[in-house]
Amino acid sequence: MSSKKTDWRLRGVAGILALGCLGAVPGTEIPPVAIPIVEIDAHLRFLSSDLLEGRAPATRGGQLTEEYIASIFRMQGLEPGMPDGSYFQTVPIKVSKLETESLQMNALVAGASVPLTAQNEVVFWSNSTQAETAVDSEIVFVGYGVRADEYRWNDFKNTDLKGKILLILVNDPPASQSEPQLFGGRAMTYYGRWTYKFEEAERQGAAGAIIIHSTERAGYPWHTVTGSWTGEQRFLGRDPASTPALPFRAWLKGETANRLLARAGLKLEDLVQRSARRDFEPVKTGIRLQGSFKTTIRSLEARNVVAKVPGRDPQLRSETVLFTAHHDHIGIGPAVDGDTIYNGANDNASGVANLLAISSAAKRGPLPKRTFYFAAVTAEESGLLGSQYFAEHPSLPVEKIVANLNMDGGNLLGRTRDLIVQGETRSSLGETLRLIARDQSLKTAPDEFPERGYFYRSDQFSLAQKGVPAISIAAGLDFIGKPRGWGREQAELYTAKRYHQPSDEYRSDFDLTGAAQLAKLVLSVGYAVANADSVPQWKPDSEFQRPVIKQTRQVTGKP
Repeated sequence: MSSKKTDWRLRGVAGILALGCLGAVPGTEIPPVAIPIVEIDAHLRFLSSDLLEGRAPATRGGQLTEEYIASIFRMQGLEPGMPDGSYFQTVPIKVSKLETESLQMNALVAGASVPLTAQNEVVFWSNSTQAETAVDSEIVFVGYGVRADEYRWNDFKNTDLKGKILLILVNDPPASQSEPQLFGGRAMTYYGRWTYKFEEAERQGAAGAIIIHSTERAGYPWHTVTGSWTGEQRFLGRDPASTPALPFRAWLKGETANRLLARAGLKLEDLVQRSARRDFEPVKTGIRLQGSFKTTIRSLEARNVVAKVPGRDPQLRSETVLFTAHHDHIGIGPAVDGDTIYNGANDNASGVANLLAISSAAKRGPLPKRTFYFAAVTAEESGLLGSQYFAEHPSLPVEKIVANLNMDGGNLLGRTRDLIVQGETRSSLGETLRLIARDQSLKTAPDEFPERGYFYRSDQFSLAQKGVPAISIAAGLDFIGKPRGWGREQAELYTAKRYHQPSDEYRSDFDLTGAAQLAKLVLSVGYAVANADSVPQWKPDSEFQRPVIKQTRQVTGKP
């Protein structure tokens, strides 16, 4: 054993002993980690620059982003991560764009024809490859649109809904005093995600599906809906043998839904209350939707960028710890205050900057026992498409991926005392992280908004669906040197003003000490898992043991 190796093992002895005593990662080795802030800053500046035009997949800016990341991996000395000796994994994507001027949509209710105003009241899009979509069908309210045998819940009650348009509430059916953990209690399950609801509408043979938007329940304002779904929509090609694609998908403003239902003699508030019961049955609204729209369809190719640091242990190097961050963003979109470039500095140039700083540190440091893989994935903003494609076509057997550590946001506001970890309680990865965080004077904070389902919005979800224990790690809200509540104020300001907006851009007042702190923690967890005697496991009550997670998957769009 060299003196250098002895030194880093001794310096980490307190954390190592704690981990060993608790049995979370017995026999682990965690070297000291140094993350230069200047590296993170350099990557962040370039990745969020106007030159990259918002890094949309398969655009000039997206291609420049991919080449940049691959060049950095090559410069760092990482090996290509694909079996063909390349850093690139091509992701075939279908793109649909609704021709806005072609959209004509009216709700026929109580003898009147009520036009629906695109973007102001409703957003339509299609994942079908049809050039033109005609709509003429009755709207049926189906509550939360959930069929979950394990909860003895079925909002459809075997009603024949073929050819109907389903009107659906966002989120899970609510828990009650008698069943406080129904659908995860306050925490959202996959049944609460809009992606699941569209999938279930497809299985019901619906002619379309409309989700009623609520800022409070969805977790984001209406402008996020328009920013995410009014431009080009990207999706992976479908297996011809799969369920036919839903002809259209839509979001409807809550105020508009309330107004239309009132014209039909219904109250949205009453329908919401009825939907909270197991005996709920679909409600014919008496509203008919008529109209049409045209969609242009094209095919494109984007790329995941994958590299690796091979492990040193002959017996364990075939297993891997996978670090991920998505490199794409919205691209060029509707002008806001004259700015059309959605730079995505925080979302997620910061995460990729951290990923590149981590890969650099891993290459400089001692080799892990298991192999480190680094994947900068594409099309996350389009519905986790890059990570979904990687999970379905991994560069190594998926069962050899023992853990996925994801970063969606890299902390641009300074050092914190806490972390927010999506998926912390689902697997033993959370226990490992908590112990290492404690050794670095950090603690994990509970998810303050479990009802928003953030776990399902980031790329670790794609790996989790394949059985890989996965977490997404981000900074908390307790910032060192700032008054109580400052972090929460900044988070709320970001969601309201900068999330998926052109104003998410590089600023000279970013405090990247927090980014370096986060990167150090993530790499330390990676070493702990890679060097441990045993691998992480899902907890027995994890929802990823449920068939719904393994059987449903056709995700498009974000958030």
